[in-house]
Amino acid sequence: MSERIDSATASNLNNPGTSKAASGLGAAVLAYVIWGFFPIYFHPLLGVPAIELVSWRVVFTLPVCLAVVWLSGQGPALRAALTTPAVLGRLVLSAAAIGCNWLMYLVAIETHQVLAASLGYYINPLLNVLIGVVFLNERLNRLQWAAVALAAGGIAVLMAGALSMLGVAMAMAGSFALYGLVRKFVVVPSVIGLTVETAVLFVPALLAVLHAASGPAGSALSQGGVVPWLLAGSGVVTAVPLLLFAVAARKLDLSTLGFAQFIAPTILFVLGALLYGEPLDPARVTCFMLIWAAIALFSYDLLRRR
Repeated sequence: MSERIDSATASNLNNPGTSKAASGLGAAVLAYVIWGFFPIYFHPLLGVPAIELVSWRVVFTLPVCLAVVWLSGQGPALRAALTTPAVLGRLVLSAAAIGCNWLMYLVAIETHQVLAASLGYYINPLLNVLIGVVFLNERLNRLQWAAVALAAGGIAVLMAGALSMLGVAMAMAGSFALYGLVRKFVVVPSVIGLTVETAVLFVPALLAVLHAASGPAGSALSQGGVVPWLLAGSGVVTAVPLLLFAVAARKLDLSTLGFAQFIAPTILFVLGALLYGEPLDPARVTCFMLIWAAIALFSYDLLRRR
């Protein structure tokens, strides 16, 4: 038994790329599972306007990030990121992308379009593959291209039968694809990147919550029940999957990362169709069947090659 363990350890040491990819895939899977169940967390907050809700997420996420930076002794790295123009510029861009993604996600939940959010996250992996192949010189084999074709066909069917979903879906897909691309090229620890991003968004978010507090309805934080607690907890709920995603984005190629993302929209699909009772017509059923076939083919190819 010990010989097998020693052999496995030696194999991992001799193949650092395999260990790196495995840890990256684990981080990606966990991040997408958390994102998939987000509607359950935010559903009790439907009475809070989307702008105010995303602003509270930013306000409560920044202290969480700063606490992690302090506890991990990464203060010098944070100062370096803030004082390096190239790094700061990229993180400003990624902050704008993730802020847009947060907002559109909450709009989808508030307007009872969880299936639209699911569609957006199904489209996003195709954008990741397109970016990886066209701009990053990543290569796909025949099975991977076949999987891409199946997924594209499924999304085309859904687009033809659900045009009203396209606005939210495309905004979510495009903003998250941009976020993943930018974060892949920011050479900073994941918590540093997220801390700078939330710091960039903090001032406009604070102004937004102050504006909401001065309105006739008052601040959502002053409401009774579970609303204030859920708002306060949104910082941790927001930070954890983004930190995991940042780790995964640096360790995996965009095509693998993109197909791992099918986990989140599949969970969203189940929640939207079964828990929240959103309509599921033949076009949507056909789309999801094709996409699931693409996932199976791509996963088979990964296992076969490894």
